[in-house]
This record gives sequence, C-alpha cells and structure tokens, in this order.
Amino acid sequence: MGLPFHYVDLRAFCYATEDEDRVRDALRTVLPPDAAIEAAEGEGHHGDPIVILSARVERSAEIDAIFDRLRESIDIDRVREELDERLDGNNAVYVGLDKQAAARGEIALGEGITLRAKVEAYPAKRETALENAREALR
Repeated sequence: MGLPFHYVDLRAFCYATEDEDRVRDALRTVLPPDAAIEAAEGEGHHGDPIVILSARVERSAEIDAIFDRLRESIDIDRVREELDERLDGNNAVYVGLDKQAAARGEIALGEGITLRAKVEAYPAKRETALENAREALR
C-alpha cells in the first residue's frame, strides 16, 4: 500500500557558477535511480543563465522509497509538525532540501532543492489532506 501522494516533484536551479552535472547528482541523491531529470533554460534576475532541473515521480513504490530515505535522513517529526505551513492551497506539501548536502550524497533540510508532494485527499479539502499527510509521515 503506497503513501497517499499522487506524485512527487523535485526541482533545483543550476546557476551559471555551478556544475550542472553536480546539481543533477544532488537531485539523484533523493530520486530513484532510473528517474528522468528534465532541463529547462531560464534567466536569472540580472539576465544570467539558469538551468532548471526537475523530475516527477509517480509510481507509488518510488514515492515510498523517497519518503523512506527522508525518514532516515531528516527530522520528519519537524516536517509533520510544520505541515500546516508546508501545505499549499492545492494540497501539495513542500519540503526544502539542502542542495550542497545532496551533492555530497546526504539528505538534509535546507535550501536549493524543492520537493513538492501532491497529497491524495478525497474530498480534496485541506483538512483531509493534512490528516493524510500527517499519517503518511509517521
């Protein structure tokens, strides 16, 4: 039985001063081995080039594996306690992960990688989504 998430998206920005392969490797620290990472060209605030790297995981076994790794690595109780602030109006939970730690093969709360998990909730109400996400993060 999979966790109550429709999908998990991961996204990281690769700035002109960073090595794109290193940022891809950072994403792979969190992702299943065969997950495809897409790249889109963007532009920074001052016109500098940015590559936006992203991946979506939809298979329940892979979503479960991502959350198993998170439970092993981060303070999942903190994430669960902060769910009210982490859940957006579309019933998606956001968790920021440290891109530098991920580049070293570690998973830690921080900045640089955004994990967005769309919570299954029937009916699609905030309270139902919060309850489902709290239960999933035990």
